[in-house]
Amino acid sequence: MSPDLHPAPALGSTSGTAGALAPGKLGTLDIVFFVVSAAAPLTVAVSSAPLAFLVGGIGAPGAMLASGVVLILFAIGFTAMSRYVRNTGAFYAYAAAGLGKPIGVGVAFITIVSYAFLCICFYALLGFFAQLTFAHLLGLDLHWGVWSIASVLAVGVLGYRRIDVGAKVLAVLLTAEIAILLIIALATIAQNGANIAEATAASFDPRNVLFASGASALFVFGFGAFLGFEGTVIYAEEAKRPRRTVPRATYVAIAFLAVFYAFTFWSLTVAFGVDGIIALAQSENFEEMMFIAGENALGAWAGVTVEVLIVTSFFACTLAFHNACSRYLFSLGRERLLPAVLARTHPRMRSPFTASLTLTTISLIAILAAVLAGADPFLGVGLWSYAIGVAGLVFSQGIAAISVVGFFWRDRRGHGVWEVVVAPILGATGLLAAFLVIATHFDLVSGVEGPINGFMLACVPLVFAFGVVVAIVMRRRSPEKYAALTQTVTVVPQTETEND
Repeated sequence: MSPDLHPAPALGSTSGTAGALAPGKLGTLDIVFFVVSAAAPLTVAVSSAPLAFLVGGIGAPGAMLASGVVLILFAIGFTAMSRYVRNTGAFYAYAAAGLGKPIGVGVAFITIVSYAFLCICFYALLGFFAQLTFAHLLGLDLHWGVWSIASVLAVGVLGYRRIDVGAKVLAVLLTAEIAILLIIALATIAQNGANIAEATAASFDPRNVLFASGASALFVFGFGAFLGFEGTVIYAEEAKRPRRTVPRATYVAIAFLAVFYAFTFWSLTVAFGVDGIIALAQSENFEEMMFIAGENALGAWAGVTVEVLIVTSFFACTLAFHNACSRYLFSLGRERLLPAVLARTHPRMRSPFTASLTLTTISLIAILAAVLAGADPFLGVGLWSYAIGVAGLVFSQGIAAISVVGFFWRDRRGHGVWEVVVAPILGATGLLAAFLVIATHFDLVSGVEGPINGFMLACVPLVFAFGVVVAIVMRRRSPEKYAALTQTVTVVPQTETEND
């Protein structure tokens, strides 16, 4: 444990006027639905797959698996630490426990900013695709801002309510998008069985995954496809038996996403053939790859279904990130790093309702500002905010992995060297390398070229550094306030975890 971190009160206790979240509400599958919904599998398959084949080549399915392996290495130590450190401001708590309070505050700030940008991104993209979908299918051509604002309000209502209400909504939406992708994949495989052997050999050949000219670009999309998986530990305070539920949900989410992405991308290779998939990716219609595969295998209804479910996928994704971000705001309000009002919970539903309402207000202002400015929802709002969000979140994941090593360095608490030293170091190395890959290929993420990429990317270290400086200044000028930091972070003794 970091020397300046004090053990917190028992889980669920409060400090000052801070509220407590509702314990024991979420099971393993509930948490899995939250984090997998945040990753938005359907939008990854529809948008990221064509780009991955275009800029990275035939090794795209293998890159999805390889990215998952790196994240599993990270998860080994991450979940071991979750047995001892429990707080809804997960990365803040982990970094403070493993590397000290200043690093914890820096990570907290960049994580909140990243989540907020991702919320704004997905609201804008939802509006963009909803406008296209409803105009095409129903002739209802409303401005994208109408759909985005409606989604902000709907997510705000669900975020205000009990956490398990949102989990039920996500379960329905996620099941639908997974089902259509599986149906399309199985149908294309059944119709193009002759391509299976060649597609398998090419898709998972290490030369195409790790050593191809576009390999680094592949991992930009690979790690971006897992956004939100770290959210499992955010729900530790609301989970049933968190010592078991959180690690189980983390492994299930990462393994499912890695296998599902690899299978879906591979099925596209089977559908069009090794040469055909690259030719399609390089054509003018590359963005219609999944629609073409679905319509070829199942008819026009498959394309229409995907078109509708893209909108619901973005809604599920936004709800998941809204819940995660509002809990970080709640946590930092409870720590007095942000206004204490953010730490209030609803007296009946035990939701972080003031944090949720605050985030809803910020999102609404951002969307209204974009509409009034005449910004393009895809290029002018969606991609730019996504670029900042994904870079910041991968950076935070890397710092969190290093925090695991710091936490267990002096006392492994009965864990093996592999679990709490070697695997976390490998995971941290992979995640920091992923951040560097994203930084060097930032134009692929942002969709623009030129100096603007440098300005957007600079937001990540600048916000992190600002948080560190805030903590250092607090330590010098307000030592009592600094000493009170992390008092809401529950550090569970080893003897208690053994009986949990």
